[in-house]
Amino acid sequence: MKDKMTRGLARSLMALTVALVPATAVIAAKVVTKEPGASKAAAAATIVRVDGAWIRQTVPGQTGTGGFMTLTAERGVTLVGFSSPVAEINELHEMKMDGNVMRMNALGALPLPAGQAVALRPGGNHLMLMNLKQPLKAGDQVPLTLKLKLEDGKLIEQTVSVPVLGGAPAAMPMHDHQHMMMDH
Repeated sequence: MKDKMTRGLARSLMALTVALVPATAVIAAKVVTKEPGASKAAAAATIVRVDGAWIRQTVPGQTGTGGFMTLTAERGVTLVGFSSPVAEINELHEMKMDGNVMRMNALGALPLPAGQAVALRPGGNHLMLMNLKQPLKAGDQVPLTLKLKLEDGKLIEQTVSVPVLGGAPAAMPMHDHQHMMMDH
């Protein structure tokens, strides 16, 4: 019963948090889609809409951080990875409760069903940028290239510019890192 209540409360807080992400964090920047052999008009089309995107700023000595956003695909695609020049290692991650311990694991891919919003958020699926090449400060813009696999197997890339925020939005719940383990 306690685990069920905890999970329900966590889901409610995360849903509220996603709704309260400040408008300044919404991507209104350039989005470029690359598909080998595609025309310029086709390349300019956005396959995945990106909303509420932000990356958590780092503190001195911190070598990793998370990226969060909501992705909505116009047609069924799979997010198979991403890259960014600010990090040596870029991985899709998930966080799941395992008993009383929150665990973070790398994900190989994340399906984006047509027309359905898929949230990447603290405490759930997210982007992990590790072995950062430089500190990330609030106000910075970080280029990310989303790697997408279409239903026909074609791989395409979509580039977005994501703002770095000084921390989680005020209503964003923070998780207890003392109980978090990483499995790789």
